[in-house]
Amino acid sequence: MSISHEAIYMHIYSHPQAKLNRKLIALLPYHKSRRRTVKGTKRHKIRIKDQVSIDQRPRHIQERLEIGHWEGDLVIGVKHSSAIGTLVERKARYICIVKLKNRSSATVRKGFTKEFNRLDPLFKKTMTYDNGIEMAQHKLLTLKTGIQVYFAHPYSSWERGTNENTNGLIRRYFPKGTNFNDIAEEQLKTVKEKLNNRPRKVLGFKTPHEVMALEYP
Repeated sequence: MSISHEAIYMHIYSHPQAKLNRKLIALLPYHKSRRRTVKGTKRHKIRIKDQVSIDQRPRHIQERLEIGHWEGDLVIGVKHSSAIGTLVERKARYICIVKLKNRSSATVRKGFTKEFNRLDPLFKKTMTYDNGIEMAQHKLLTLKTGIQVYFAHPYSSWERGTNENTNGLIRRYFPKGTNFNDIAEEQLKTVKEKLNNRPRKVLGFKTPHEVMALEYP
């Protein structure tokens, strides 16, 4: 007999109003009273000029054997009126959280450029992003940082699974309903330090910070 995470979720949500199931839902990362389905979701195709597909990304990046390959995204605040940028290195699971004054492509590009250029060139190779229009200035980001940007397929969040998981961890500190305009940069740095100094089973119980340090020549 075997069990999967999907079977557990199906059991919990089979009777979401039952007393025990409500307790179990409260233990989940997002505490949602019901599961979201994609059925009936309207899909709007947004085309970013000169996108480079993840299909063209070198295959060795998938293996997580080399440092310097990132995944990026935004975490959106209440009423879609604020956001923070999230970046995570695929091998080390090292996290950067970027304070943004708005979601424009220029603001996101400048914020990500500043964050990446704080890093040693060893850690700046590629970034994989979704199809959010905030990455419209990806070519200028590459010019300013040297990082090649690849785009995942639409509605394929598993192609950036490390970043999706990272956003879930960040949401534990800043749940839905947060107005990121009210969150100081120091608060973001505190969360970043907590997550980067947290031992991870997938890293052999090293921290992301320790893995990054080990990569220096």
